Amino acid sequence: MSPELLSILVLVVVFVIATTRSVNMGALAFAAAFGVGTLVADLDADGIFAGFPGDLFVVLVGVTYLFAIARANGTTDWLVHAAVRLVRGRVALIPWVMFALTGALTAIGAVSPAAVAIVAPIALSFATRYAISPLLMGTMVVHGAQAGGFSPISIYGSIVNGIVEREHLPGSEVTLFLASLIANLVIAGVLFAVLGGRKLWARGAVTAEGDGGPGKGTEADGTGTAAGTGTGRNTGTGTEPGAGTGGTTPTAPAAPAAPTAVAARPAPDTHATGATRLTPARIATLTALVALVVAVLGFDLDAGLTAVTLAVVLSTAWPDDSRRAVGEIAWSTVLLICGVLTYVGVLEELGTITWAGEGVGGIGVPLLAAVLLCYIGAVVSAFASSVGIMGALIPLAVPFLAQGEIGAVGMVAALAVSATVVDVSPFSTNGALVLAAAPDVDRERFFRQLMVYGGIVVTAVPALVWLVLVVPGFG
Repeated sequence: MSPELLSILVLVVVFVIATTRSVNMGALAFAAAFGVGTLVADLDADGIFAGFPGDLFVVLVGVTYLFAIARANGTTDWLVHAAVRLVRGRVALIPWVMFALTGALTAIGAVSPAAVAIVAPIALSFATRYAISPLLMGTMVVHGAQAGGFSPISIYGSIVNGIVEREHLPGSEVTLFLASLIANLVIAGVLFAVLGGRKLWARGAVTAEGDGGPGKGTEADGTGTAAGTGTGRNTGTGTEPGAGTGGTTPTAPAAPAAPTAVAARPAPDTHATGATRLTPARIATLTALVALVVAVLGFDLDAGLTAVTLAVVLSTAWPDDSRRAVGEIAWSTVLLICGVLTYVGVLEELGTITWAGEGVGGIGVPLLAAVLLCYIGAVVSAFASSVGIMGALIPLAVPFLAQGEIGAVGMVAALAVSATVVDVSPFSTNGALVLAAAPDVDRERFFRQLMVYGGIVVTAVPALVWLVLVVPGFG
């Protein structure tokens, strides 16, 4: 058995054990990285840790730390009230506002994970308070980021267009941008319809405190409510699809909500009284959030290091509000993501990813090779860097693109969409940020939801974009 095939089988075993035995997949992946790296790839400890995602570790810790402080001092409650006023109480518009906001950020040059890190905690705090499916809200944020991710002035767009130019392939910046925009917009529309968007419209308007406006009723009769209850900082319930009930310990799936329960006005949380009032701590926290945006987008500073620094400043000034914030960092998620990505780094050192791509490129049937490359891009990108995968796959596609049977513009666009639309996976940077940022949910259940949805995207989207973008240009 070849080392490359053995490393893939070990990854499958890690998934099976984590699923059937409820062992943290990150811990299993660290053990697998140690075993495969030492015994198969002949790597020492330094070689194994070369794949450790130190930057992602700091982003996950820093952003969740900063927003834990924002939740503790009531800043996120204030932002939720402001968002309700912005859309005049139409809660159903909020997922689309978040989609558009992250799309605008990436379109003007923000790195996709940076945009998600900024928007996701606010979006998911809103979802918890108003019983919007966290799966809907989280995926809308990620797909919004990818919708704008290939504009001509964006990071992804500049990288892909640069690769195309370097490989002397025909290119179209507009086609690339529109392909990603339309694909993610269509997916967002489907998600909105499936994950409770119609019920959100039926609620009508709500007040900033969560009272139902016109059309107040029950979930059972479909007339809508200002649904969502919460008691304290560590619980949250929801009746929309994907809404979870969870505490701080993700040990068991949440029990499904009774379908005939009448949704109630949200019970006041720790900061419900005076939630619309700006205190010095909230003003400082809002200033810190604005500083994070400016530092990341305007000065290209690291989002994780900036967030940690701002969180430390706030903790020093208001220690009472931030005393428990470190404990609210999603440490189990950090372990999971860092472990899996460390193993992926071992796979890259071993040459497994290149081995798979070269095997597909040598098939000799252009259309089949094209769809397989799209699937490889989707599967690998669900665990690794989307930019890195695009940088590897586009050159691999050059030999059969040079034959002239496959349209280069459509193929490049298909590869780009396939490699980025799967960033909703909880193992990708964006998916991990969404998982870590969700407050008051059963993280184990939410992780499974993201993993299942990511699997659906990996299975369906590459074939669809191949059918739409590649097949018409064949011949």
